[in-house]
Amino acid sequence: MPLSHPKGPPRADADDLGIAPIFSLEGGAIPRHRLPDGELPPDVAYQIIHDELMIDGNARLNLATFVTTWMEPQAQALMAECFDKNMIDKDEYPQTAELEMRCVSMLARLWNAPDADQATGCSTTGSSEAAMLGGLALKRRWQHRRKAEGKPTDSPNVVMGINVQVCWEKLANYWDVEMRLVPMEGDRFHLSAEEAVKLCDENTIAVVPVLGSTFDGSYEPVKEICDALDDLQVRTGLDVPVHVDGASGAFVAPFVDPELEWDFRLPRVASINASGHKYGLVYPGVGWVVWRDADALPDDLVFWVNYLGDNMPTFALNFSRPGAQVIGQYYNFLRLGFEGYRRVQAYAREVATSLSARIAELGPFELVTKGDELPVFAFKLADGIDNFTVFDVSNALRERGWLLPAYTFPKNREDLAALRVVVKRGFSEDLADLLIHDLERQLPRLQKQSAPVHDRDTATAFHH
Repeated sequence: MPLSHPKGPPRADADDLGIAPIFSLEGGAIPRHRLPDGELPPDVAYQIIHDELMIDGNARLNLATFVTTWMEPQAQALMAECFDKNMIDKDEYPQTAELEMRCVSMLARLWNAPDADQATGCSTTGSSEAAMLGGLALKRRWQHRRKAEGKPTDSPNVVMGINVQVCWEKLANYWDVEMRLVPMEGDRFHLSAEEAVKLCDENTIAVVPVLGSTFDGSYEPVKEICDALDDLQVRTGLDVPVHVDGASGAFVAPFVDPELEWDFRLPRVASINASGHKYGLVYPGVGWVVWRDADALPDDLVFWVNYLGDNMPTFALNFSRPGAQVIGQYYNFLRLGFEGYRRVQAYAREVATSLSARIAELGPFELVTKGDELPVFAFKLADGIDNFTVFDVSNALRERGWLLPAYTFPKNREDLAALRVVVKRGFSEDLADLLIHDLERQLPRLQKQSAPVHDRDTATAFHH
């Protein structure tokens, strides 16, 4: 079946697309759903597509996405110069490959790997691919250990909170790993050490805590989970490693929460994935995975190919991919340095905590989180409000151009519907003021409603 968005625009009835009377092509038409018979002038092709894309939302006003929506012009220029470079062609583009490995070394040091001079890691197309590579390495290590012990290898499982990103469902589905999900309970919206340990057994390839839940921006307690697994090993002999899904938080905590122990300082952490295109501050298309050491990445997962000019190692789910985003990441590392990243992430947190406090003061809302971990917070309607929903709020803000996501939490808190704000680079105090003003503008109309208009099934905004 076509993998189209269920609430995307309907397929146009007309087969042809009219060309506006510009560029001396009055009255022309081109097919929408098949290749045109001939060529178009580049200016005409550009204008047609440009005009259609105006229907898309303004990325800078998208409070749903964690993905970077602003970079400096110099970074954009560098990336444009590298659009034609294939990241896999390391022999043809050796300096691009060198900059990739410099980034890996920088991240290994940032995350306190025991031997960063021999950093083991790679770039990916995003943190989803990075997470799956980390999961594959954990599964293969478990298989090797089980085979050496003469035990079956057909029932691996992975333990995580139900709030994990869909990439972990893909890992489980595509590579036959049982997901053991800890549901939410009461005011606990993510994985706890106690609940994680309950689900571990000899077939557990890893526990996966998330450093920054997409539902509410909160950190999961990585150190507590590692301590509980240490105790489990003492009591039972089970040695369960940890993979940290640091998609967002791995680019936040090192700079603004340096005292927080979540990374390779904890001996049980085997690998970490992160998204360069989220709080790594790069446009979409880059992620990273770093292993504690070379032993954490089984050799039989690495392929060697010699048809690109030299014998090159590769560990990835895809082969060819652009080098531009890796260059964008290196630019940010070089341009900002540690202090620059600290200032950017600290400012985002200041905006998030200030904005969440102002929203709480409006009256109809209660905070679920306040943005003091990831610069991300969730809020819900106050108890007793039943004439409008968070989906109505989301829809009302959409009229002003804001993409403010409304969604329900997963099992066992499906009763909780919330709105979420992701504060990232490019979202300033000024934009926060505008958001507050637009909320204040829309609330009187919503409060006059006699009954809700939108729910999770009829809302046009974001679905988690």
